[in-house]
Amino acid sequence: MTIDEIKNALSRYVPDAALEQCVDWITEYKFFLRVTKSRNSKYGDYRPPKNGKGHIITINHDMNPYAFLITFTHEVAHLTTFLKTNSLKDPHGKLWKNEFKQLMTPLLTSSVFPEDLIDTVKKYIHNPAATSCSDVDMLRALKKYDKHNGEWLHLEDLDINTKFRIKTGRVFFKKNLVRKNFLCIDAKTRNKYTLNPLIEVQPMEA
Repeated sequence: MTIDEIKNALSRYVPDAALEQCVDWITEYKFFLRVTKSRNSKYGDYRPPKNGKGHIITINHDMNPYAFLITFTHEVAHLTTFLKTNSLKDPHGKLWKNEFKQLMTPLLTSSVFPEDLIDTVKKYIHNPAATSCSDVDMLRALKKYDKHNGEWLHLEDLDINTKFRIKTGRVFFKKNLVRKNFLCIDAKTRNKYTLNPLIEVQPMEA
């Protein structure tokens, strides 16, 4: 693809003011970016070169531009960490956190992020989680910019014992709050899981 083709393809996913930087990373590190269907367990991932293929980064397609940019930067930080260590050990350790912070900091401007997100992201990058979906404060701040879908609510909005399904089709019953997540019972297997309070769910009749 030409640089113009990369820009055109990526422009629908990231804030306009961050587009040049994202394209620069793609051309500098020569990785393949794949925008994928939604995955509940992760927003993105990085795969190092293998079997003759180069670096690959995948990002879920259905995030708002700010969440996409943070995830994109998160995965580029994995790539730059791999280039320095030639290893995937300790993937979210001190070196990765430093790489992520260095990559994110120049993007924390009002031309890229809304003012109300900048402080939240600044706090987050001081000690970033393995994924932003495990950081409730970050996720809540980002979800304000999601396109509203009236069919879907957040798990925290449901009453205890409500039956619900998630986007993969699995069905659960909501139980009590355990630390920051809700204990939920799989309706089919009766196994117990803890789910993020901001996971998107659809209530069902019991």
